[in-house]
Parts: sequence; C-alpha cells; structure tokens
Amino acid sequence: MALRFEHRDTETDASVADRVWRTRSDAEETMTSAARTCRQLIISRTRGRLLAGLRGPDTRATTAPVPPDTEFLGVRFSLGTVLRPHPAASITDGYVPFPVTDSGRIVIGGEEWEAPTYENAEHFVRRLRDAGLLVRSRLGDEEHVAEHSEAGLTMRTLQRRYRAITGLSQTAVTQIDRANAAATMLRDGHDWRAVVETLGYFDQAHLAHALRRYVGYTARELQAGDHAAMSFLYKTHPGPGS
Repeated sequence: MALRFEHRDTETDASVADRVWRTRSDAEETMTSAARTCRQLIISRTRGRLLAGLRGPDTRATTAPVPPDTEFLGVRFSLGTVLRPHPAASITDGYVPFPVTDSGRIVIGGEEWEAPTYENAEHFVRRLRDAGLLVRSRLGDEEHVAEHSEAGLTMRTLQRRYRAITGLSQTAVTQIDRANAAATMLRDGHDWRAVVETLGYFDQAHLAHALRRYVGYTARELQAGDHAAMSFLYKTHPGPGS
C-alpha cells in the first residue's frame, strides 16, 4: 500500500513554520520526493527507535527507500527560516541527524527537547523560536530590500545573502516553486496546455523537463493519480525574494 499523508497548515507561527505532516509505512517501499525550497524537521519511529534530523532544500526530485512499520512526522519551515546552528548551505540536498538521548529526547542546539507530536507541533516550534534557535530572515521582504538598497548594497550582494540564508538562488526557488505548481495543476486535472500557458513554460517539452527534474513524475502519471507518495505536493508560498 502506498504512503498516505495527513497534513495541515500550522495554526500559529506561520512566519517560521507553515505545515505539519505525518504518514506511516506498513511495508518496505520507495518514495519519490519533489524538489522543495524549504527545510524540514523529520522525526521517525521504527519499532520503538526514535530518529530525528533536519532535511535541507532539495534541488531535484529524489527517490529513497522507506523502512516498514515506521511512523513519520514532519514540520516544514517557511522559506528563509534558519534552525541554528545549521546554515542552509551545509544541508542543501542533504540531511543533518540530531542526537537522541536514551530517554527519547532530541538534542538541538546543545539542548534536549521532548519530541513533538502531530498535535503539539506548534508548541514545539514556539519553544525553538523563543530559545533563539529558530529565526526567519526578512531578507526578501520588500521593505527590507529597499532599506538595503538605500544603504548602498548591490543586487549581487543581496543575491549572495539570499543564497546564504535559503541555500538556493532566487532563480532556483522560482523554478522549483513553478514545477510544484505545475504538478499541482496536473494532479487537479488541468491539461498540460493550460499549465504551460498559466505558468509561462515555453512548450510541452519545457514543462516535461521541469517535471522530470523537480517532481520526478510525468504529466501523464500526475494526471492518472500515480503519485500517492506525493499526496502533499506543497503549495507555493511567498518568502524571501518572492
């Protein structure tokens, strides 16, 4: 049976975290994950064993094995949010595991934290934020960009800072968000021609290339519903540079 995701937008703290999700694997299988611009806290429980870590932005679709009898919980941080002390560049297309104590607590920033649940994820996010470990940059906010421009900073300097915070270039963020938007439209039954026209792809070949690279499924597979493990294709959202 393919993975089925349950997910919801966060009720509070949307500035630093915008979605919580969970799923469970009953048997060993493979999951395709679309490229994404955000960082995620991933927690898994397999037969009593707790694992936790931070997954960075992904610049292309990836496929990974999923162990059986495992529960997964994810907290998706908003674009531009930094979980200290892990700079974005160090985890782009990567994963940083967190130590877990014998008592089942997660070590983040040198402190021990009780593992969150699907129901109390917002409380966990607030505690990280209040401890100064979870911070969102204002780099992409229009007023902030204007302030830096008035201070004499060049666009190249702003772009370097953008990449340092997000781990991605503004071009990459735009391409990844557009591919996910295309996948969502196709999943919802739109014809590829409507997707090309709405999202500004040159033609069907341009769209197909983007889907292969960033989503890992063809337009036909998305329209046919052959993407259960990607049932929570993330909605594009405003963030730094948007």
